[in-house]
Amino acid sequence: MRTKTTVLAAVLGLAAASAAAAQAPPALPVSGPPDWAGAKAHADKAKALAGDQWQAAAAYFCSPGVRVNLISDPEIAPTKLFDNVWALGDEGTTVYAVTTPDGIVLIDALYPDKYEKTLLPQMAQAGLDPAKVKYVLITHGHADHFGGSTYFQQTYGAKVALSPADWDLAEKAKMPAGHPAPRRDVEVKDGETITVGGLAFTAVYVPGHTPGSLAWIFPVTDGGQAHMAGLFGSTILRNDRLTTDNLAQELASWEKWAQATKARKVDVELQNHPLFDGMPDKLKALRARAPGQPNPFVVGAAAYQRFAGTVAECLKADISRKGGKVRD
Repeated sequence: MRTKTTVLAAVLGLAAASAAAAQAPPALPVSGPPDWAGAKAHADKAKALAGDQWQAAAAYFCSPGVRVNLISDPEIAPTKLFDNVWALGDEGTTVYAVTTPDGIVLIDALYPDKYEKTLLPQMAQAGLDPAKVKYVLITHGHADHFGGSTYFQQTYGAKVALSPADWDLAEKAKMPAGHPAPRRDVEVKDGETITVGGLAFTAVYVPGHTPGSLAWIFPVTDGGQAHMAGLFGSTILRNDRLTTDNLAQELASWEKWAQATKARKVDVELQNHPLFDGMPDKLKALRARAPGQPNPFVVGAAAYQRFAGTVAECLKADISRKGGKVRD
């Protein structure tokens, strides 16, 4: 009896250990011994740069394992951010519709099965005619961004623009039945400008999240006042899953982006995954905005640089934490 009990206990112990191992998070990919002092120094610098304005970004990027966008994220109400820009989509994945005298430019197009139930109804609520969509500018080759673009391409002849590397990625994507990836169309070059209705959209290569991720710079107006918007389309939402080489590539892209946005005096911060920039509060403030009050999406050129610097320092902290070398 004692032998049976001992064996049973051992079996149960092995089963419990196996279950615990199955439920345990994967080990962080590391390159060497962690540099905890370096990680803390970069995280502290990120928090100092962030201040109150970007504290959500610092908390998000300096903390591994934070939440990602989900297909179940609640929809946002279609909101006019600027004279010529609408925000559509949901709380985790946002589409921007930019109106021009010659038609509409969409930046991203949601998941392949969400354009019908989310994007098109929201466009109708906003008074945006899908037949007037001339371009869909895709930030990177994942289906939550290019999925709905096929509809506009096939139905209205809209051009779909993506980097060559991410066209390759999109063409290999496993798509749900009845929802094919878009046909390869415009291959965007680094620094290329696409002009629609007199509005110039400038692409910047920012590999990291994907090999050919793009960021976009384009003009907006608020009550006739000109501003410059920047949308970084390569944001990695789970740094904990990446090697130091992956993180170094993402860091280089953020540093490149900081230089590009500084040169163009970008003062409007937009995201395709607005999980870390306080967008819900900005949307609420915008809806309650009285005449003469500032637009919460206009952050200022200096503040935009602090935002980019905050993310960069958090990436450096993560590289240090995983034993990688950080170039200062």
